[in-house]
Amino acid sequence: MTSLSEFPTLPPAENRLFSPQSAALGDYAEGLEQRIQDRLRIQRLRASRRSLGNRLALGLALIGPGVLVMLGDNDAGGVITYAQTGATYGFSLFIPLMIPLGFIAYLVQEMTIRLGAVTRRGHAEMIWKRYGKFWGAFSLIDLVVANILTLMTEFIGVRVASAIFHLPYLITIPLAFALVTGVLVFLKYFTWERVALFIAAFNIIFVPLALLSHPDWGAIGRTFTGASGWVVPGGLFSASFLMLVSANIGTTIAPWQLFFQQSCVVDKGLLAKDIRASRRDLMLGVVGMVLVAIAIIALSAQYLHSLPNASALDDDTVVRAIGTKLGPAAMVVFALGLLEAGLIAAIVITASTAWAIGEALDVPRSVNVSPRRSSYFYAPAVIGTAIAAGTLMLPHVPIGFLNLSVQVIATVFMPAAMLFLLMLLNDRELLGEHVNSPLRNALSIGVMVLLITCNCLYGISTVFTNWP
Repeated sequence: MTSLSEFPTLPPAENRLFSPQSAALGDYAEGLEQRIQDRLRIQRLRASRRSLGNRLALGLALIGPGVLVMLGDNDAGGVITYAQTGATYGFSLFIPLMIPLGFIAYLVQEMTIRLGAVTRRGHAEMIWKRYGKFWGAFSLIDLVVANILTLMTEFIGVRVASAIFHLPYLITIPLAFALVTGVLVFLKYFTWERVALFIAAFNIIFVPLALLSHPDWGAIGRTFTGASGWVVPGGLFSASFLMLVSANIGTTIAPWQLFFQQSCVVDKGLLAKDIRASRRDLMLGVVGMVLVAIAIIALSAQYLHSLPNASALDDDTVVRAIGTKLGPAAMVVFALGLLEAGLIAAIVITASTAWAIGEALDVPRSVNVSPRRSSYFYAPAVIGTAIAAGTLMLPHVPIGFLNLSVQVIATVFMPAAMLFLLMLLNDRELLGEHVNSPLRNALSIGVMVLLITCNCLYGISTVFTNWP
C-alpha cells in the first residue's frame, strides 16, 4: 500500500505563495481526492510484478500530457499551414526544418514538465503569484485572445470537412462545440485524457495517406542534403517566405502549449519522480508531430505545388485539390484528418483556457471538479469556445487569411511567454535541483532570439515591400 509520503506537503515557500484562500476547502478536496485515486492507480502498477504487460500498462498510464500537447499542436490550422507550405515551395528546406523545430518544441515543453511536477502548480498560477497581478493579467489576456483566435482555425477544419461530407456546417459546428465542451465539463480527468488520446491517435492518418500517394522519395532526400538547392522564389527576405516561416514556427510552439502541459501534469497528479516518464511521453508526441508535418508538406509538394496562388490556398481548396489529384477516397481521408485535427486541438486549447483562468481567479481548477462546484473554472472556457464556433458559423469568413494570421500571432506572443517560463525555471527557491542548466538557458535564449528575429524581419518585409 502506498504511504502518504507519496503525496508530500508543499514546502513552506510554496504554501505562502499558493495558499487557496478564496475557495472553499471542500471544492478543492473533490478534485484532490480523484487525483489521489489516479495517482494510486499508477503506484499499484509500479508495485506490481515487473512483467512486460505491467510495464506496458504503466507506460500507457503515464502517457498523456506530452502526446496531447504535441498532436494537439498539429491542429486544423497547422494542417493547412503545412499544406500551404508544400504547395508554395514544393520539396524545399521546410521539410528538414521540421526536425529542428521538433527539438525546439521538446526543449520548451520539457521545462513545463519540470515546473508542474515539482511545484504541482499550473503556469498561470505561477506567474500570477510569483510576479504579481499586472504580469499575471498580461499573460492571461495574451493567452485568452490567442486561444480564441486559434479555436477559430479549429472550427475551420470542422466547416471544411462538413462541406466535403455534404453536411451543413450550421449543424456540425454546434455538434463539435458540444463535444469539445462536453468532454471537459462532464468527464473526470482520467476519462477526459483517454478520450482525448483516442481522438489524437487519428492525427497519424496523414502519414499513411502520404505514403500511399507515392511521393518522390529522391526529392525528399535531396531536401535533407541541400542538393535541391533550397531555392526560395522571391528570396529569403520576401514577405511570403517569412510569413510561412513564422507560421510554421507558430504552429510548432505556441503560448497555449505552455499553459496546457503544465496544468495537465498537475491535474494528472504527476510528481518529480515522473519527470523521466513524462519526457518520454513528450518525445513520443514530438516524433508524431514531426512525422505528420513532414507527411503533409511532402504530400502537398508532390501534388499541389503546381497550383496557382498556392500560398493563398484555404482549407477547402486544399482538400478538393487532393481529391482531384489522388481521387475521392484520399479527399475523404484528408478531410477526416482535418476534422480530427480541429477536434483534438479544440479539446486541449479549451482545457488550457479553463485551467489558466481557474488558476488566475484562485478557484477550484481541475477537470475532476464537478461543474456545480466550479462554474468559474468551466464557464470562461465554454464562452471562449462558443465565440470561436459562432464566428465560423458566419457566412463570409476570410478562412485562408485568418489561418495564417493566427499562426503568426502565436509566434509574436511566444517570446513573452517564454521569458516568464525561463525566469521560473531559474527560480531555485521553487525548483531546487530541477532548475535549468546553463546549456538549457542558452538554448532557450537562442529560441527567443530566433522568434524575435523572425517577427522583426516579417514586420520589416511587410512594411517595406521592396526590402532588401
